Amino acid sequence: MIIASLHDVTFAYGARTVLDGLCWQIQAGQKVGVVGPNGAGKSTLLRLIGGELSPERGTIVRDRSVRIGYLAQQPRLHAQRSVWQEVLSAATALARVQAELRRLEQRMADPQVCDDAAALERTMAAYDRAQAELEHMDGYAHEAHVREVLHALGFDDASLDQPVGTLSGGQKKLVGLARLLSARADVLLLDEPDNHLDLAHKEQLEAFIAGFEGTVLIVSHDRYLLDQTVGDIAEIEDGRLTFYPGHTYSAYAVEKQVRLLRQQQRYAAQQKEIARIEAAIARFELWASMVVNERHARQARSRRKMLERMDRVERPVLERRRMGLQLEGWRGSTKVLEINALDKAFPQPEAGPEGDGENVVLAGVNLLLYHGERVGLLGPNGSGKSVLLRCILGIEEPTGGHITVGPSVRIGYYAQEHETLDPTLTLIEQVRRTRPMYDQEAVSFLGRFLFPYEMTRQPVGTLSGGERSRLQLAMLMLSGCNFLLLDEPTNNLDLPSAEALEGALDEFEGTVLVVSHDRYFLDRVVERIVDLEEGALVEYPGDYSYYREHHRRGHGGVATGT
Repeated sequence: MIIASLHDVTFAYGARTVLDGLCWQIQAGQKVGVVGPNGAGKSTLLRLIGGELSPERGTIVRDRSVRIGYLAQQPRLHAQRSVWQEVLSAATALARVQAELRRLEQRMADPQVCDDAAALERTMAAYDRAQAELEHMDGYAHEAHVREVLHALGFDDASLDQPVGTLSGGQKKLVGLARLLSARADVLLLDEPDNHLDLAHKEQLEAFIAGFEGTVLIVSHDRYLLDQTVGDIAEIEDGRLTFYPGHTYSAYAVEKQVRLLRQQQRYAAQQKEIARIEAAIARFELWASMVVNERHARQARSRRKMLERMDRVERPVLERRRMGLQLEGWRGSTKVLEINALDKAFPQPEAGPEGDGENVVLAGVNLLLYHGERVGLLGPNGSGKSVLLRCILGIEEPTGGHITVGPSVRIGYYAQEHETLDPTLTLIEQVRRTRPMYDQEAVSFLGRFLFPYEMTRQPVGTLSGGERSRLQLAMLMLSGCNFLLLDEPTNNLDLPSAEALEGALDEFEGTVLVVSHDRYFLDRVVERIVDLEEGALVEYPGDYSYYREHHRRGHGGVATGT
């Protein structure tokens, strides 16, 4: 069954056309990953399908019997409501029927209605119809269904009373998803639902999407999540949509290269044929002019028409422009970082008279890094990973223990919230603060990171998350560091930029300690995992896949320092 059909859909923001003549039929039950570079129009496509936007040209026909739910990158939630209240409030049709039942119950208890047999009969008939509608909506089991959904997404009963405004960005995404399911959506349009989720919540999200019986369109930069959840890929590029049926992300990446190479072969063969025909036309036209022979002129016209009728093969773009990141590094100290018995606790002013007034985040952390190592630092949100990085940088003062950084080590820090950037500076000023250079040199350097000339004089505060990420990486490139501390470096990067970062780290002559929930990235980059568990580090001598297998079994990890 076709749930939505797009024909010749075009949409533009001002003079910039982002979608141009899209045609697509979305089938019931499909799980589709929507991929493409930042700014390609992925979010716009979801909003068009969901009805939040209207196309400038073309048509979108939706099955009216299907309920479509759209989860934006920043869900619109009521901060003062509890999680439970916010999710229940999404079922507006159910709430309407429940309110009608309460109204009819009050009416049946009214003495004037009770004394009027005809009025009482009409009210009871209306009550029976409302009850039947509630049963049709499975309304009596609705709260149990909502509770089950919230549990599946990682919310326990204690957290259901928590105000929405106190949740993390990732948890708000999950509340937004639960709202869609509370409203009984048959189609889920999910715009980066995994952003800011830790590994445990990502796995819960994956299991939920995989088990969802309806249709899912998901925009995500998490290649691992796409491999686990979708069966088709829709790529948005240059305003067009290319569909890859039956492909996970990894299969799509291979198939796309195969298609491009085949297109290049067809293009080269056609160009050779065009050149042959054009040479023949020129030859016939020359002969016709020399001997005034109509037969030669007809042959020239015939071949020219042949060229005009030819279905031209578009020249493929085999290598698209990517972020020009190069992290050179240098040898430096053999022992890069040594942490011994590190403790870190924060005061808790709200603690009662019997409490110790401290929130212990790190307890007896031990870690040793040597030159050239690539180590992934894992742990759930709030476990203290970013705190540990700030202690290494000297931003936070440890409560106890020692941190020793090698004498020939220069640290480069990528901050998750982009704190290393000054939002009041222009991009050129930010670059020149890192390394002195002329304006034109700074403009040329920023161009390597996909910043057009007109953007280089804008304040950093006007940039999107992905643009700030690229700028932070540019600053790392200029810093001349040989020890990288990276806190969620791929969170806002599109897939081509994430792949460019992976390639640069592969060539980096230095040491890397990275906090990331991007499992595909971890498998590509790291060779050792240290997991922050209850304030202490447990080591796994392998990549993310090794960690995942052995962590689930409850063995394979070694407490650091033992």
